[in-house]
Amino acid sequence: MSRSLLLTLSLGALTACGGEGTGGAASAGAVWFEDVGVASGAALQHDLGADQRRYWIPEITGSGLGLFDADGDGDLDLFVCQGGRLQDGDPAGSSDALLLNDGTGRFTDVTQQAGIEDRLFGMGCAAADYDGDGDVDLFVTNVGRNVLWRNDGDGTFTDATEAAGLTEDAWGTSAAFLDYDGDGDLDLFHCNYIRWSASNEVPCNNKLGEPDYCHPNNYDAPDVDRLWRNEGDGTFSDVTEASGIAKVFGNGLGVAWGDLTGDGLLDIYVANDGMANQLWVNRGSGRFQDQALAKGCALSGEGKAEAGMGVVLDDLDGDLRLDLFVTHLRSETNTFYRSKARRFADDTRRTGTVEASLNFTAFGVGAADFDHDGALDYYVANGRVGDSTPRFSEDRILAEPDQLFRGAGDGTFTEVLPRGGTAADVPTLGRGAAFGDLDGDGDVDVVVADNGGAVRVLRNVAPKRGTWLQLDVREADGSTALGARVTLQAGGRKQLRQVQTAYSFCATNDPRVHFGVPEGASVEGIQVQWADGTIEEVGLLEPGRLHIVRRSSDR
Repeated sequence: MSRSLLLTLSLGALTACGGEGTGGAASAGAVWFEDVGVASGAALQHDLGADQRRYWIPEITGSGLGLFDADGDGDLDLFVCQGGRLQDGDPAGSSDALLLNDGTGRFTDVTQQAGIEDRLFGMGCAAADYDGDGDVDLFVTNVGRNVLWRNDGDGTFTDATEAAGLTEDAWGTSAAFLDYDGDGDLDLFHCNYIRWSASNEVPCNNKLGEPDYCHPNNYDAPDVDRLWRNEGDGTFSDVTEASGIAKVFGNGLGVAWGDLTGDGLLDIYVANDGMANQLWVNRGSGRFQDQALAKGCALSGEGKAEAGMGVVLDDLDGDLRLDLFVTHLRSETNTFYRSKARRFADDTRRTGTVEASLNFTAFGVGAADFDHDGALDYYVANGRVGDSTPRFSEDRILAEPDQLFRGAGDGTFTEVLPRGGTAADVPTLGRGAAFGDLDGDGDVDVVVADNGGAVRVLRNVAPKRGTWLQLDVREADGSTALGARVTLQAGGRKQLRQVQTAYSFCATNDPRVHFGVPEGASVEGIQVQWADGTIEEVGLLEPGRLHIVRRSSDR
């Protein structure tokens, strides 16, 4: 079914400060990102708490961060999770932080003014308008009690956790808002890692017999992820048991969602650390069934459970089907599950990235066309969880450089050197990574959480091979159209993007879809497939602009 789109608003050309290049291939040693964390005012130090204990597993696992429009001014603000108390009596660490963007990528810390005070051990976050009042709210996962911050629309937030019924004491990690039951409001899913407490922390040693952080399976305490149904009145009901989600345990760290089976219903994919991944196929009527093994995305191609950390759901090979990409521990590859007609297949070796990933432990990950050539690239935040060799930094023995891979558009990738696309390798303990256009110049920037270090704000200065087009895709009522798929045809080639915020590791991301338009190509068509399957055609929009695309009210 195809209808003409009734409303397409153009917000005007955005300046391309550092965003437009001269075209051509990136030369050896070309800089793709500049770390502007200090200059931007966002280089917060990640605080593991005033009474840090070495080798307690939460300390090496956290933390994440998020990009969302907290004040409704149209740009991306930054939320940063902090470490904190791990048991009663611990001194308070730093509170999680909210920083507002002035529209140019410069940030101001407004945590106190906003009323966001949370000194629990922070892990991740998800952002969306759960109560339908037009403001973007924030859900934060912790080691312990999670927190729902309701946006009051006046620059302040209220702790609505108890009122919303989201009471749970566990170890939450990645989270996602989605309308799984199609009733028009946003439900909530979040991963739980392991059933951990200070009393069940266990000692572990590395291969040299020295104390080290444990593998999660040493605790023998996998947990059940949680699904909460939005009741439409500001409250949620725990439907984990009724939905079938409680039937499978795991060490959940990463989550992404979309229609992965082609039946028009939204499915949920979970990356588990050291256990089989889960693909929760939506069976309708509020029921889910784990079909990851049958669908080929539970284990590696060799049949092994890997240390799943972060996850991406994107069309990485240009065939207009959404693929899965999962980051892993060193000595394991970062795994590419290519979408086939009925299932996924581990096609990692065809990507050309196997050797490049084996010596790194990867967490946060995101795909974007950083150089505007019409093909998705991907960025990976690296950092070890246990002492081992080789060492990239003598000062921080677990630190590793991040990695950037340039895509050819066919599912193959080439690593950009120096690693991470910066002027030199920068070893850190990369964890959460969030992706979005911070400074309004039309390209995708990256913000990375460094465990025990300063937040890195990576401004995109990649040599460009074309121009760009961004779409802010909204439902008829003005809410972000999460789950909608947008297809752009330019230069005789089609590109697919999904409106999504939940991917990477413990992160929330820019919901606007971004396309690179290759040099010499023109936009030939744009199509939106809404989450309910309705298809609408969009007019030929001008590149070099951010456009708001609103759904027709004729549904």
